[in-house]
Amino acid sequence: MARQRLGQHFLADLHWREEIARAIRVSRHSTVPLPRDDQHCWIEIGSGHGEMTQHLLAAGAPVHAIEIDPMFIAGLRHLAQEFSNLTVIPGDILEADLAAIASGGRIRLYGNLPYYITSPILHHLFTFADFIDEIHVVIQTEVALRLAARPGTRDYGYLSVVTQFYARPEFVFEIPREAFAPPPEVTSALVTLRLPGERAKLSLSDVSGFLNFVKLCFSKKRKTLVNNLRSLAKPDRVREALATLNLRPDSRAEQLPVAQLAAIHSLLAGS
Repeated sequence: MARQRLGQHFLADLHWREEIARAIRVSRHSTVPLPRDDQHCWIEIGSGHGEMTQHLLAAGAPVHAIEIDPMFIAGLRHLAQEFSNLTVIPGDILEADLAAIASGGRIRLYGNLPYYITSPILHHLFTFADFIDEIHVVIQTEVALRLAARPGTRDYGYLSVVTQFYARPEFVFEIPREAFAPPPEVTSALVTLRLPGERAKLSLSDVSGFLNFVKLCFSKKRKTLVNNLRSLAKPDRVREALATLNLRPDSRAEQLPVAQLAAIHSLLAGS
């Protein structure tokens, strides 16, 4: 039984489970399946009944199943008796130390995320970006589009920039409501995030400061940077920074890619 307070919508459709397994390369039918001697471990977020856990296990790598709902722990532990490469971890993904779980090794993640905490989960995962190579998540389509949105489009915003700072997002495919039990009110999508993202190309000493800067840039999405950054720098200083980068004085954050936002941040640091 799904618990509404936990945002549970289980992937009940066998066809869509296999489609996801192929896309994340843990199915023997994948075009390019993962090598059997792969050195990564899998961390699964919210394993539930184990709908996708068995697909991950079949790839042969260690799988760490994190599940917050006590109702499912016994079933997952029973599955662990059958698969020696499964470790069940009761608890909240938002409190999980992924580096410790993986014993410092490389990580791939899969999760069917509760819609209401998708953003906090992604932010938590990004704090372990140095250990993660791939993140595959099933999320609300609207949010999926925001992660992969390009500058100048309607969906591009703060979450787009944060995601693309850490990862290279790909909108893989949409999944219909009917694939889940109970069906959510909206469609879902599989998104793959490959790490690293733009961060690897930038020389930023203060990542936290940059992300706070980006949040300020998008604080009022339709406002210009000159207006949104008034608490950080005088308007003339912002215009000067924009001119240095050959950007219009009325530029908005929604028009600029990660690299240009990072360049503006660098020029205004200490203002």
